[in-house]
Amino acid sequence: MHWDGKKLIINNAECTRCMHCIDAMPEALRVGADQGLSILFGAKAPILEGAQLAIMTIPFMYAEKPYDSIKDLIRKVFDWWIEEGKNRERIGETIQRVSLKTFIEVLGIPPMPQMIKEPRSNPYVFFKESEVPGGWTRDINEYRKKHPR
Repeated sequence: MHWDGKKLIINNAECTRCMHCIDAMPEALRVGADQGLSILFGAKAPILEGAQLAIMTIPFMYAEKPYDSIKDLIRKVFDWWIEEGKNRERIGETIQRVSLKTFIEVLGIPPMPQMIKEPRSNPYVFFKESEVPGGWTRDINEYRKKHPR
């Protein structure tokens, strides 16, 4: 958020849609014309582990009657959960076991910064072969010319 003296500018790409700014400044801000919803999956409050927050899966989705886009998303989630989930396993537990990456690929949505629950704990980044220029078939000698030991 930025104030230039006359106009309040909100960077929508960086906004996590927590609505804290609206609560803090009710006179200056109000809910806009674009009305919709955010969808989170996986919250629970087990006694031994304590409350666990959900994963912000859909930061913003328009909510317009007859709500077909929302129903389609919920059907995709249930179909995936029925196939991948174990007996008595909740959606959040299935997402943790299988991975958030797999879950959002099944939903067909792009990864967004709002989905990150915590910074990555391991240093490894995994790529698909189609994402790597030249695929997995590279000449090691050509690589060593650019990166000598």
